[in-house]
Amino acid sequence: MYTYEIKHPLIQHKLTLLRKHNITSKDFRQLTKEITIMLCYEAMKDAALSECQIETWQGQLNASELAGKKANLVPILRAGLGMLDGALEVMPNAKVSMIGIYRDKITAKAHVYFNKPCTHIDKRLSLVIDPMLATAGSMIEAIHLLKKEGAKKIKVLTLVCAPEGIQALENAHPDITLYTASIDSKLDDHKYIIPGLGDAGDKLFGTI
Repeated sequence: MYTYEIKHPLIQHKLTLLRKHNITSKDFRQLTKEITIMLCYEAMKDAALSECQIETWQGQLNASELAGKKANLVPILRAGLGMLDGALEVMPNAKVSMIGIYRDKITAKAHVYFNKPCTHIDKRLSLVIDPMLATAGSMIEAIHLLKKEGAKKIKVLTLVCAPEGIQALENAHPDITLYTASIDSKLDDHKYIIPGLGDAGDKLFGTI
């Protein structure tokens, strides 16, 4: 599995703001969107292009456009929705598949409660978006579901990751690629990322 920790100064600055304890939901949502936009640029840097011909103010021009089917964005509910606007800002014509997974507070095991894939998923690049990769249980299950539906090329975008989650994800799905703004220190005894962001879903939706 290829893991890219994006150390761009703008991303690191925005991540610092995102970590602040007294951040408002409005600011958390905005910063999440902005970081997601930059992560998407990185994730799409190797996208295939095809030649096309367009009409410009000076006549016809040989140009390039994205090849194949539009990308498939896959937010893991509910926190993944916080990254969806940013991803759609970069790829407004992308398809969106929804996967709902919750983590048991006692066992930390992932449980699927909703799955709605887009069409022709086998011909699309799937970008799975979720702010935090802690134990990776939810992400591993989401990718299992995508592969079961026929997805062949999958990339994961997160704001922060725990090393334990990265290792678990690599063990389960060594064929995917991970893009993150930060590889944090560790998981605590309650399986939260340290220093992390707190509960990203609560901060996004004001349910603290």
